[in-house]
Amino acid sequence: MRTLELTLAEAIEVCKALGNEHRMDILRILSEGPMNVNDLSSKLKIPFSTTAVNVKKLEDTKLISTELVPGRGSQKVSSKRYDRIIINLRNDVTPTKDNVYRYEMNVGEFVNCDITPTCGLLSEEGIIHTEDDPRSFFEPERKDAQLIWFKMGFVEYHFPNRIPRGAEVEELTLSAEICSEATNYKEDWPSDITCSINGKEIGLWTSPGDFGGVRGNLTPSWWGVNNTQFGLLKKWKITSHGCYLDGEKISDITIQDLNIEQQPYISFKIEVKENAKNLGGINIFGSKFGNYEQALILNVNYR
Repeated sequence: MRTLELTLAEAIEVCKALGNEHRMDILRILSEGPMNVNDLSSKLKIPFSTTAVNVKKLEDTKLISTELVPGRGSQKVSSKRYDRIIINLRNDVTPTKDNVYRYEMNVGEFVNCDITPTCGLLSEEGIIHTEDDPRSFFEPERKDAQLIWFKMGFVEYHFPNRIPRGAEVEELTLSAEICSEATNYKEDWPSDITCSINGKEIGLWTSPGDFGGVRGNLTPSWWGVNNTQFGLLKKWKITSHGCYLDGEKISDITIQDLNIEQQPYISFKIEVKENAKNLGGINIFGSKFGNYEQALILNVNYR
């Protein structure tokens, strides 16, 4: 059974999405299996346009996922993501503001890497050093990168550990805009992306594709729409109950397993392994590329 666990603050938009009869009916129908908007419209006996609007709302709140299905042309098919939703009503679920440490790191500020072409780095103005040359990832200008990509390998970031001595870490979240990496772009191009924190693998996410054709909200005009334009914003959360990706549990690694209090920094490693089933590469977006005005954001709650 797939479970979505939410704090009170996180539950607001989800509750708004569920407060509609058509959207509840869509979730009920999708329990039978994936369907396209035409199928849903027919079953609900409402106009296609009305169905599409409600499907989009459920997508925005990540209650359903929509993807292109091979063999059915460009037809998009929706699937229900969760079977159960838990809303935590305890007052101590979200620590006070004074007990949250936040740090945003540029995508080019990695401290270690081992990557395989195709690969490259872009600043806000242009290509850094040379495209498809791994040596570019060791140029000093890499710290100005707003978009990096590679077919296989990893980059590792070290966030400063500013948790007060003697404090107990309760929750860690890390968010980034990422997608697969294909030549130019290819929306149906899955890639298995693995993340680790402090040397512990916290889970794998399969990106559905590499997105282009339509300019990203922040992507500079000189970077043609025939190239990668934007990714998907992914959020990892580790608590004493396990590790969650966009609210869905993906592993049993807990916040205690990360030993944050004993480490001089917080390591975040993101990679596409050589033995990945879907070897589709990765794009990592900074705050000046893609659809989200952020780079890598770390939040640590402690008491």
